[in-house]
Amino acid sequence: MPLIHATEASRMSSSPGSEAQGEALLSIRDLNVDFSVEGRTITAVQGACMSVYPGKTCALVGESGSGKSVTALSVLRLLPARIARTSGEILFEGRDMLRLDEKSLREVRGGRVGMIFQEPMTSLNPLHPIGRQIAENVILHQPGADAQKRTLELLDLVGIPDAASRLSSFPHQLSGGQRQRVMIAMALANDPVLLIADEPTTALDVTIQAQVLDLLKDLQKRLNMAILLISHDLGVVRHMADEVHVMREGRIVESGTRDEIFQNPGHAYTKTLLTSTPSGRPGPLATDAPTLIEARGVRVWFPQGKTLLGRPISHIKAVTDAELSIRQGESLGVVGESGSGKTTLGLALLRLQSCQGEVDFDGQRISDLREGQIRAMRRNFQIVFQDPYGSLSPRMTVGQIVAEGLDAHRLAVGEERRERIAEILEAVDLDPEAMHRYPHEFSGGQRQRISIARALILRPKFVVLDEPTSALDRTVQFQIVELLRNLQDRFGLTYMFITHDLALVRALCHRIVIMKDGRIVEQGPTDTIFASPVQEYTRTLLAAALE
Repeated sequence: MPLIHATEASRMSSSPGSEAQGEALLSIRDLNVDFSVEGRTITAVQGACMSVYPGKTCALVGESGSGKSVTALSVLRLLPARIARTSGEILFEGRDMLRLDEKSLREVRGGRVGMIFQEPMTSLNPLHPIGRQIAENVILHQPGADAQKRTLELLDLVGIPDAASRLSSFPHQLSGGQRQRVMIAMALANDPVLLIADEPTTALDVTIQAQVLDLLKDLQKRLNMAILLISHDLGVVRHMADEVHVMREGRIVESGTRDEIFQNPGHAYTKTLLTSTPSGRPGPLATDAPTLIEARGVRVWFPQGKTLLGRPISHIKAVTDAELSIRQGESLGVVGESGSGKTTLGLALLRLQSCQGEVDFDGQRISDLREGQIRAMRRNFQIVFQDPYGSLSPRMTVGQIVAEGLDAHRLAVGEERRERIAEILEAVDLDPEAMHRYPHEFSGGQRQRISIARALILRPKFVVLDEPTSALDRTVQFQIVELLRNLQDRFGLTYMFITHDLALVRALCHRIVIMKDGRIVEQGPTDTIFASPVQEYTRTLLAAALE
């Protein structure tokens, strides 16, 4: 079968071009990118061609590892020159970016072209407050501007609440969604004519996602800004894109207008992407299933500043008077906007965050236990973090990472230890030989499977899943949801599923808890919440979800 069907080739040649839309702002012609790694040549992009026009959005979609981000990074020559070899042409405003000198490149980067990076926690400087990092970009390209005023405008623009008080906050003091909004503010600081958005809404909840997408479309209209959108979220692509290019294994296998791609896809791979939406429902819950977790009056307040007598001036009220229960074998979805307290509540239930109130686990009051007492119980409850790459040590092999719990609790040594590692890797659909490799050698979906294996090797009763699929493309999300279902049936697991993706909640969770501003505002069976939500906020969340 040819890589590009005849119908797809005709689409590509007849895509809206210079005759219909005027001259392209960005033209990528026959782009090839190879990496030299340990004496081997790895081809990341092969013969990519596309154009982006003023005021239009061009989307590049595909699975993790398909070459989307490499293509985007090539535009601003952000690939490591030591190992990357790039050929072809990347024409921006008539100039070939691959042949610009460093001074001209610096003027373009962050000025004429803004970029939203995929992983805000690794892209933001952990040593500087966010206000300084945004202002730095303004000062660099607009020396005479009032940098602080512009910074406040940008933070308000992207929906950071109480922006003035956040100027001195460091990245680790913000939620994942808030960090992503800071990245968007930095990219928009100098009113770019081209915005490269690499997974710009990955860490955002549905309401903020809708706000950010509307913001980008409004800025696009006002500034006649072009957008090169890199995304695995087909809902976002359908909402934003004028043209769509589908990438697989470094090649563009299909191109066309948004309606052509979504309504009449020609390539089998495109059809697979469009049908890989998490579906189904969680398995039945036993009517006599006992309560495993029960929380009453859980409160987590963070003090801000101190008086002369050492008392807090104010508090950030992350969680206030939360009450919930989770039965054995149940999946509870926790949904809410970024910063609503979802992750903090999960950490409090696991005693990873100090809190007030009462928490019972399997009939025992764990909120009153000292650290030494709780340590022996930790094998019974585990967590899978949002960012698998950030939560896995790059200096440890997969086997060492997965076996951390075994080693900490001294549960297995020698051949038994190796067998248990191999068994759990097979359970999450990884080759047992992967135990000898390192995290950077795996895709995002595979790294998340490693994180799940690390959590499950101790055979816990309760697992908190903190946005476990937010950074994964749809096909891999579908696989992970199926994996979690199978693991729950196999090991009798109880899940607390923290997410902003309502499609995933519907597919995996028996009940839902809705959080807003640190409080639980509604909870109930999943089907009931979706069919007849009581609170206006819940209705807003459901309405904002992109279908």
